[in-house]
Amino acid sequence: MKYLLLTKPIVLLTITFAITSLFIVYFRESPSAQRSDPMARSFVLWLHGLGDSGPANEPIKTFFPSPEFRNTIWSFPSAPSQPVSCNHGAVMPSWFDIYEIPVAAESPRDEDGLLKAVHNVHAMIDKEVAGGINPENIFVCGFSQGGALTLASTLLYPRTLGGGAVFSGWVPFNTSMLRQIPPDAMKTPILWSHGMADRTVLFEAGQAGPPLLEQAGINCEFKAYPGLGHSISNEELRYLESWIKTHLPSSS
Repeated sequence: MKYLLLTKPIVLLTITFAITSLFIVYFRESPSAQRSDPMARSFVLWLHGLGDSGPANEPIKTFFPSPEFRNTIWSFPSAPSQPVSCNHGAVMPSWFDIYEIPVAAESPRDEDGLLKAVHNVHAMIDKEVAGGINPENIFVCGFSQGGALTLASTLLYPRTLGGGAVFSGWVPFNTSMLRQIPPDAMKTPILWSHGMADRTVLFEAGQAGPPLLEQAGINCEFKAYPGLGHSISNEELRYLESWIKTHLPSSS
């Protein structure tokens, strides 16, 4: 496990838990998501945190100016709105239920809801694969609850993907689910970043994930950011750009 301490984080986005009364019964994809692009050679799927929306995260694309991303398809779907236990049943965009905040390493998990969300993420990936994108050029990234869903979605996908990037996330399933990881999915690299001052998803919850994955034979790079709370820093996104570039098999 690679464990790096990074200094002086610059906060770009602070994701808060917003409440919405709009009920959505399906995953809504961002209107800006490009589709069926014959020139596209990679796909980046970004999964937002609890109470957020896909379109609100689209500025993340500005951190990927390199030529390697010129023909990348970006997708920023929005989670369906549903009651969330940790917010006293308030209805808000949520990929699955969260029972308590802060999230700790041993917090209870909504595995049934998680697996339904994973199924929908896999459908998004399958659509791009059917359109001609090499699975090894597909990257799933997510923040907080979206990071937890990213982890489950990449590990349970039946093929090797380019990578999964978890920001301020946690392991949203019990260890018994590790036995369900397909052999090809075990080859998918994971990047895990977490702020050491996080009081929403505790640092120890994030820190517990990479050793568990590596025990299962999964390559996971872990980066710790001193002073960073429950948010994404510019530094994290700049590193994500370089990390994805190194994992693009057709980048040369």
